[in-house]
This record gives sequence, C-alpha cells and structure tokens, in this order.
Amino acid sequence: MRVLFTTWAWPSHFYPLVPLAWAFRCAGHEVRVASQPGFAEEIIESGLTAVAVGEDIDVAASARETLGVRDDVRPSELRTGKGERAVRMFAGIAASMVDDLSAFAGAWRPDLVVYEPTTYAGPIVAAALGVPSVRHLWGIDFSYRAKDWESAALRPLGARFGLSSVDTIGTVTVDPCPASLQLAAPVRREDMRYVPYNGPGTVPDWLAEPPGKPRVCVTWGTSTGRLDPRLVLVRTVIEAILDLDVEVIAAVRAGEADLLDGVRVVEDLPLNLLLPTCDALVAQGGLGTMLTGLCSGLPQLIIPQLPETVSNAEQLRATGAGTFLHREEAGSAAIRAAVAGLLEEPRYREAAGKLKQEIETRPSPLDVVTRLESLAGAR
Repeated sequence: MRVLFTTWAWPSHFYPLVPLAWAFRCAGHEVRVASQPGFAEEIIESGLTAVAVGEDIDVAASARETLGVRDDVRPSELRTGKGERAVRMFAGIAASMVDDLSAFAGAWRPDLVVYEPTTYAGPIVAAALGVPSVRHLWGIDFSYRAKDWESAALRPLGARFGLSSVDTIGTVTVDPCPASLQLAAPVRREDMRYVPYNGPGTVPDWLAEPPGKPRVCVTWGTSTGRLDPRLVLVRTVIEAILDLDVEVIAAVRAGEADLLDGVRVVEDLPLNLLLPTCDALVAQGGLGTMLTGLCSGLPQLIIPQLPETVSNAEQLRATGAGTFLHREEAGSAAIRAAVAGLLEEPRYREAAGKLKQEIETRPSPLDVVTRLESLAGAR
C-alpha cells in the first residue's frame, strides 16, 4: 500500500505525524511525506522520504500578521477575531502546494492521504483522486471549530479540481489525545497512543545521573520564538524560580541560550529524552510539549502566548494536571508560587499520572495502521 503524508513546513505540525508514518513503514508500506522544499531536511532527519511540493514561503511573517503578535496583547485579544484570518492564511499555503501535490499524487497513486488539520491541500487532492483522507490531529481538536470557515475559504480552490465543496474533516480522524483532555466533536475517530517525536538528538551523559533535587524543565517549544522572540519567557520564569530548592533545566532552541548562570541549558535536545527525569514542566502550552510532558506524568504550569495555547491551558487545568497564568498575571511571585505548588501538592502529580496511564492504554500506531489498511481496502 502507498501512503502519502502531507504537511506545510512547520515542525510542530509535522512531528505528530511521524510515529504513524514510521508504523506504516514497519508494516511494510511505502510512505512519502510532501511539504515545501525548504522543509525536506526536517523530514529526512526523521527517517522518512521527502517530496518537495509548492514553494517556500515565510510562514512566520504571515502568522505574525495574521495573529497580530505583539508584546502588549491582552488575554481577551488572544481569544477572539483570529480564527477566520488564520484559515485564510492556511488556505493560501494550500494554494501554493496543491498543484505540485496533485501532480505527484496523480503519478504515484497513493491508497491513503494523511494530512495534519491545516494542510488543506491534502483533503483536496484525496477527494480529486477518490481515495480516503485521514485527518491526523496534533492533540486537542480545536481545528474542528473552523470547518465552516474552511469550507468557505476553500471553495474556489476545490472548484479547480472539480469539487463542489472541500471536506477538511476527512474520512476518518486519527486522535492521539487522551479522552480526558479532548473536546467532543461528531467525527469518526481512530484513537491512538501519543508517541512523542521531538526531533533527532543524542542522549547526554549527565541524563543518566539521578538529580540531587527536584528537576524543573523550562521550555518554550519550537514555534513561539519564530513568531516573536519577545514571547519567549524562559528567562523570566528562571529568574522567578531560581531561589527554590530545585534544579532548573532550560530546554531551548539553538540561539535562545542567553540565560542565567547556575542553570543547565540544553539546545535542541528532544523533550522526550529529558522530561522522564524531571518533576515539573513550565512551558508555553503547545500541544507537542504538553503531551510529551503528560507521557512522563509531569504536572505543568502553562503561560500561554497565542490563541490556541490559552485553550490548551484551560483544558489541562480542567483535568487537574496543571495550572496556568495569563501573561499579564505572570509576575515573579505568581510564577514562583505556581511552580512550588506543582511540586508540593500531590494532587497535580496524581492527575498527571492518570493522564499518563490513559495515554499508555490507547491503541499503538501499529494498531491504527491495521485499521487504516481496512479503510483503504474497502474503497
């Protein structure tokens, strides 16, 4: 069987797809991952085969304009007025990819097309070919709420391929998010265990040594700094908690290591290697970071910077596995108290442990491959 994965060029949108793509390869299927040319190396480093489609665009600049990113934005502004503009931005990315993707798929003839929720070129090409389309979530399914905006924005693009409408929900949705954290939506789901992939890396020797005190990881993911470095609050958090009796690890992207003395800084170390040795996590609320932390049963403090991370933080807090502070609330005293609470109050770790167990009991990516094989075979 041939399986075509597609994503636009953003690591946090691609990484969740990698374990299922590996599982298809392990089951003996052919796999290709299509994205913009400049993203090919990221795909190759994951051990998968890249297909270059469309053209490279400055997505970070488009996102800054779309989201209105600035350092004085208030929580209420993070929650309103951005969704429809974001859909139009993603529709523009789809327009830049869809012709090349269609040409490749028409020649290669995939049996399935798997796409992350905002790579709209995927379901358009699948519909044009008449093959099942598989929407692969990153985690919490906020993208379902945008389906009406997506339908309107994609109608002209779909018409070019003879489609009266574009169904962005797909034939089935692969869902790696534990049910306790997930939003309800009337979609056909294939539940899957979240298997962290946070990029390639090497295990440092010091990780084998037991920490002498509680270890707190402070990280801001792969996306926020690309949108606006002012939104990366790693130094602010470290200054707030440095007098606690903890070991602080700052996990940052290359070039973001201008921090404080007395703090261990790791650049581009995959979080799935580091977090099993930690006791708490402080982060921006991206789903990859959040779910990787939950795989290790870590209680979390989220300080959200972007619209979707506010909602992510609210969902996590509702499970009891963490808490969050809006940017305007995140003074030193509040951050320090929140981190101390995560370490001192057992209820946070107990709730995070329950989510860890829930993740571990979900079907493996190989189990999901078996089900998707049946989907392709039934068409």
